[in-house]
Amino acid sequence: MNRDHFVYQQATRISVFGLAIQSILGFALLVFARVVGDSVLVLASVYVLSGILIWTSLIILFYQHTLERIEAIENEEIDQQQGGAESVFVGEREPSQAAARRLKFMNQWFMPIVSILMVIVLGSIAYFTLAWLGRLDDTTGNAVTFGVGDNLGWQLAICTTLSLLTFIFSRFVAGMAQQSAWQNLRGGAGAMVGNALVLLAAAVGTVFQVFRKPAVLEGVAYGIALFLAVIAGEILLNLILNVYRPRRRIELSRPAFDSKLLGLAAAPDSIVRSMNEAVNYQFGFDITSSWGYQLLLRSIIRLSVLGLAILLLMSMVVVVQPGEQAVRLRGGRVLGDVTQGSMIFKWPWPFESIERFSVGQIRTLVLGPKILPVANVNLWPVEGEPDSTRSSFIVLASSDVVGQPSNAASDSNSATPNADGSEASQVSVQFALVDADIVLEYRVKTDGLLDYLNFSSDSRSRRTVLDMRERAIKAIAMREVSQLLSTLTLNQVLSPSGDSLVLQLKERIQSSFDRSRSGVEVVGILIPMLRPPAGASAAMFEELSIDIQNSRKVIDEAKRLVNTTMSTLVGSPDVARKVVAEIQNLQLLEREYGKSSEASIAKRAEIEKLIVDARAQVASVIGLAHARRWDMLLRARSAASKVLGQAPSYRTAPELYRERAIMNVLARAVSEARIKYVLAIDPSRIDFDVQMEQPEPGLNLGDYLEKKDQK
Repeated sequence: MNRDHFVYQQATRISVFGLAIQSILGFALLVFARVVGDSVLVLASVYVLSGILIWTSLIILFYQHTLERIEAIENEEIDQQQGGAESVFVGEREPSQAAARRLKFMNQWFMPIVSILMVIVLGSIAYFTLAWLGRLDDTTGNAVTFGVGDNLGWQLAICTTLSLLTFIFSRFVAGMAQQSAWQNLRGGAGAMVGNALVLLAAAVGTVFQVFRKPAVLEGVAYGIALFLAVIAGEILLNLILNVYRPRRRIELSRPAFDSKLLGLAAAPDSIVRSMNEAVNYQFGFDITSSWGYQLLLRSIIRLSVLGLAILLLMSMVVVVQPGEQAVRLRGGRVLGDVTQGSMIFKWPWPFESIERFSVGQIRTLVLGPKILPVANVNLWPVEGEPDSTRSSFIVLASSDVVGQPSNAASDSNSATPNADGSEASQVSVQFALVDADIVLEYRVKTDGLLDYLNFSSDSRSRRTVLDMRERAIKAIAMREVSQLLSTLTLNQVLSPSGDSLVLQLKERIQSSFDRSRSGVEVVGILIPMLRPPAGASAAMFEELSIDIQNSRKVIDEAKRLVNTTMSTLVGSPDVARKVVAEIQNLQLLEREYGKSSEASIAKRAEIEKLIVDARAQVASVIGLAHARRWDMLLRARSAASKVLGQAPSYRTAPELYRERAIMNVLARAVSEARIKYVLAIDPSRIDFDVQMEQPEPGLNLGDYLEKKDQK
């Protein structure tokens, strides 16, 4: 092709036409997307508008080529007119190449700058799109909404029509770019085929949205963002390679925004040629010219149609296994009854589909962020920093260390702060925290599949493991767990008695599932870990448990000692408690009426009777006291009777009675003394009768016989 200025004028006109199509398409698509509120179409329109920069740069480049060609033609005409003669203006010919210098400047600087701008624009669109999509499930209050248009039919028609038109125009521009003078049009062809691909992806997502598959449309948005990121990366890589790629002096560099990936999509025939060449190279001869290969090419369409028909027919028959249940869906609506262990015939996809579920499969659901690893010995203290992502459960506090329930919950509505003015301290007295891992095991009820399907959808958000149905089941179970634990004390949770905590949770969660008509049967509740909150308080709880056991031991020992003592003293602990109560009543009567009152005396006698009837040690002491009292009384009476009996003798002869009494006293006193002295007595009145006797050892038979004769 002769590279005159008319050639580049044609390329300039095509570039202007491409810019008009790109602008009209981008702005119209943006307005339509904002009207219907579709997020994918907004993203597609932004990408289409970014292609305006490519077409504008091509217009400027080809226009400058036109000026350069006009300038070159004028210089050639001047050279022809001169006929090779020297001119006085030969030194002034340099300014006539200004257009060529500007063209060289544009190829060296302007086109790389445009490529850099395309990298920034496409990279920014991809980055902000991914960041926006990442906020769809944000729970911190910054969540966004993924928009889906209501007019899905119009969206599908517009996307498919525009995708077809832009692909046809890209093929036209790619055909022109095969000429060396128009090779820079490949960048425009790539931008236009990029529009076709993005719109085609939006159309595919819209088709799945019609059949109630919203996850596909969101995946299309992710795919478009990644596609833009890949194109931006390729442009940046081309820009770097253009700096180091060797080229001839007269060869112009290829613009970096001329994507080879998009170029393959704009010219798919080149892919076929490349595949044919690869096949010929592998077999070592021109197999593509053989009759078998040509027959295959002629029959490829019929074979594809036959394969598609077979696939459609196969999709009309579904076999449900014996352990499964299935329902037939049309547009998301359930048709017919639940089928189990049989064959189902349906319309081909995508008109109808079959959803199969293994109702006997037991599923597990962790009611919390994650399960902590449990060692062989589950110790409450945790080494290192506690996990800040775990949330603890609220329970009632305990009033003392022996496990009695706290009465603080009875007046929990009171918000009066403590003496230090801190409401947090009062809350800590009324409530406590526990850290628990709770695992829910459930399955679909045998007759509850329809309720299970109608309960919630199985759509799954980005970066989430659970679908919407599992999240709803988890929310209901977590609500019941929180409500139950909030009514129990800390000791009742950590050391349950009576009904098992697991059994209570299972009954409450199953009742809540039945009320919600979820079609779920709770198989079991597992609690692999239950402890106080991780940190320094866990060690304190272990010490508290040890102290509680020690205090119970001391109390049990004291009770045992009390029971043993009371049983020894008064017979039994029950009698002891009754005696203590009566003694307290006696003390009240003595303080009120005095110790000598009739009521006090009667109460004292009643207490004494209780003790005596018990026949224990205290009763023995009381009996000994009674015996001693009677002994003392009888002795006193005996002494009194003896004195009263000697009174007549005294009255008859007082002096003689006195002397005899004195002599009796002396006799008793002297009989016990070894040396006797008689002082101040007239010797004439003393008559000593002394008999000296010597004791004989052994048996004195004479004394024995003498005493016997005397008897």
